[in-house]
Amino acid sequence: MTADTLDDAPAIIVDDTPAAPVLDIVVPVFNEELDLARCVRQLADFLDSSMPYASRITIADNASTDTTLQLACNLAASIDEGNRVRVAHLDAKGRGRALKAIWQHSDAQVVAYMDVDLSTDLNALLPLVAPLVSGHSDLAIGTRLTRSSRVVRGPKREIISRGYNLMLRTAMGASFSDAQCGFKAVRADVARNLLPMVDDTGWFFDTEMLVIAQRAGLRIAEIPVDWTDDPASKVDIIETATEDIKGCWRVGRALATGRLPVANLRDSLGRGDTGPQVTGVPRGLAGQLVRFCVVGVASTIAYAVLYLVLHSVAGAQVANFLALLITAVFNTTANRAFTFRVRGRDGAAKHQLQGFAIFIFGWALTAGSLLLLHMWAPDASKHIELLVLVVANLVATVLRFVGFRWVFRTAHGSSAGVAA
Repeated sequence: MTADTLDDAPAIIVDDTPAAPVLDIVVPVFNEELDLARCVRQLADFLDSSMPYASRITIADNASTDTTLQLACNLAASIDEGNRVRVAHLDAKGRGRALKAIWQHSDAQVVAYMDVDLSTDLNALLPLVAPLVSGHSDLAIGTRLTRSSRVVRGPKREIISRGYNLMLRTAMGASFSDAQCGFKAVRADVARNLLPMVDDTGWFFDTEMLVIAQRAGLRIAEIPVDWTDDPASKVDIIETATEDIKGCWRVGRALATGRLPVANLRDSLGRGDTGPQVTGVPRGLAGQLVRFCVVGVASTIAYAVLYLVLHSVAGAQVANFLALLITAVFNTTANRAFTFRVRGRDGAAKHQLQGFAIFIFGWALTAGSLLLLHMWAPDASKHIELLVLVVANLVATVLRFVGFRWVFRTAHGSSAGVAA
């Protein structure tokens, strides 16, 4: 058996498969020659014994450089035709790219995906798919973050996962609990309308799809799962987290500026205004405070990194000034667009100038704190200096929020008129 090579618009991958199944499960793989056969056979056996719907497994090879593709083809040929295993190959990496390509052109009623390591207990598969087959829901996701979920993983991954989903709830109003669990399903007709709006081709694909779906009023079913961490996982946590933060900023900005036509999607799927509403982000002053805090956290992290990098070559005071100056430009730009919803270039230079004045005040406050520290404890380490500066920055942040409300008060007539 051979695999068709896919770009972003695949055709039928093999020609000798039976009629269209109810469920098409995509298993994205990259260099998985050691585990592929065991996991796919386990999944195929489970579908034979426990799944009442006609099902197919699609192995999506993401530009593997080992023997994964050939093994996948041999595996598809060796498994009984009733399991209907097929293979797709993409020349470029990216889980999101593979899912988007295959899901959009699948002939199944419901499309799904799961990680090849089968970290999620397969007993959750039928509860995941059933709400979609019945028409009750549009999407279904496995969640590791409910009380009834049973999860085995290290504290680092637990903290990162919960922190990421808290950020989604705070910054983007997400009402779903677990964006990155590798266990999801979508009605195929919904996928064909939804996926053209999803730009990410990597790990952020899941989050972007869910955020757009929620904004479009689609119903998302959450299924508690039993999940065991794979210690051999190839996922780079730091790189993935960085890309996720970039993705959140891109999607949040696109939603705020109207570049994502979620209203058109809502209308095309017949949801009108009756779908789930965006919850989790307060409006008005409270909403501004939430968004300001998100920008503030990002700015503080950037400031801390810059300060520690510059300290060894420039000294404490110069490092503090430069780190504040660099992050101040980002902070003003981000608060202008994200916190206070100011659009267009009109007044941008003036706002940066006023933001610089606020920066000077914050710098004076932090520089004074640093000066007092050196007077009282001249041998303080750079980490103690950083702690004092972070506390001083927190005080300056409160005053900065008040200052920004004044700076952007005329954007829509008054601060109360700025979109929440």
